[in-house]
Order: sequence, then C-alpha cells, then structure tokens
Amino acid sequence: MAAIQPFSIGAATPDTFPITADQRRWLSRHDLLLPLLRKQIIAAAVKAIALSEQDRQAAFQGWCRCHGIGSEAELDTFCHQRGLSRADAAWQAELPSRIEAHCREHFAHRSENHFLARKHQLDEVVYSLLRVCEASLARELYLRIAEGEADFAELAASHAMGPEQRTRGVIGPVPLIQAHPALAELLRSSQPGQLRLPLRIDSWWLVVRLEALRPACFDAATELAMARELFEAWVEESVRQQLPGLSILDR
Repeated sequence: MAAIQPFSIGAATPDTFPITADQRRWLSRHDLLLPLLRKQIIAAAVKAIALSEQDRQAAFQGWCRCHGIGSEAELDTFCHQRGLSRADAAWQAELPSRIEAHCREHFAHRSENHFLARKHQLDEVVYSLLRVCEASLARELYLRIAEGEADFAELAASHAMGPEQRTRGVIGPVPLIQAHPALAELLRSSQPGQLRLPLRIDSWWLVVRLEALRPACFDAATELAMARELFEAWVEESVRQQLPGLSILDR
C-alpha cells in the first residue's frame, strides 16, 4: 500500500486569536481556557521549526498508525469526523517532532545544569519493603530475616499489609523522590543488600532492604528529558503571564 501523503502545513499553522468575553467565560467554565492558551503558546513557539521531508513523512506515517489509519479513504473519514483538514492532520502529526527540535535548539544548552540540580530526584532504587501495623511484629520479622530464618520475599507475601504483598516485597526500579522523605533518606544512606532496623512512618512500621541504587546519569535521553522539562516550565510561565492580558474582542 502506498504511503499516505501529508499536506504542507503552510498558512494553516495554528496561531493565537482574540476571543469575546462570552467565549472566555464559556471556555473557563468548561476548563478549556488554559489548555487552549497553552496549546497556542506551544504552536507559536514551534511553528517556525523546519522539518526535513523524511522527518515529515515519518511523523505522518507514525500518526496514521497510532490512529489506525491505513488508507487515503480512512484518512478522509477520520478527518471528516473530527472536522480536520489535511493540513490540520499534518500539524498534529508533526507537533511532537517540532517540540523536540525546539527543545534541542533552545533548551539543550541548559539541560546539564538542570540535571545537576535535580539529580537527587532522578536517582532510582530497587528495594524490598514489608509494612505492618505493630512494632513488635516488625521487630520479629526483621530478626527472622536478619538471622536467616526466613526469606524476605516469603514474609512480605504472607505478612505485608500494603501493595508490596503482591510483588513479594519488591519495589522498583522507581525514582527515589517517589518514596516518603524518611524512607528516601534511609535508602540513600544504605548499601545494597543492607537490611535496616524497622522504621516508623505514620501508623506503619517498615522493614526495608536496599537491593540496588541506580544513580541517574546525564546521557542523550536525559539531556532531551531535561530540555523538555525546561520547555514545559517556560510554557507554564508564559501561560501565567499571558492569561491576564488575553485579548478580548469588543461586543
């Protein structure tokens, strides 16, 4: 089957537009004003990005596959049902690639500093966890594991009172930042394989063993992820600044 061809976006690229006071109230009531403004800011930022013909084709074909579109007729039906022109469809298909290119061009040079500031939040851990309500039971289970009388996984499967029971106590790999601050500090100060004394957090008593600590590294994927975070922060700040002055047409 021949590849489905995208149209040139050209002048159909989305751009900002003024709205009436009634339209603003309607958009706000239905929680659509901020998402619309956000999309307009992104569109204005990336509309000048030039993609190669190969990248355009790849983006459009991927978009068609994502939506289960396998022919020109199916594409026409899809666009008709959603009120899209071919240029609109091409814009939607190319938007992720445009955003990625924009992030690389405008934010990649700040990615490493952003990574270093957030590294402690990006480190990942794998750990075994067993939570119970009673301090005495936590102490007993800790001693049985420490003295080799029982296996951590077996005790977690039979005694744990949290979702870790389903995974036989194993949690992760997950970002360390997702853990409770007290638990995260305990894990960060542990060595792999180290079983820690029961820790009380709120109404729970936890028996914890660090299995692996995976420090975050600044590779190509992380560089792009940090650039995306910086871009998202810029978008949110732009929304905050532009919202009060959003153009309202006179009635």
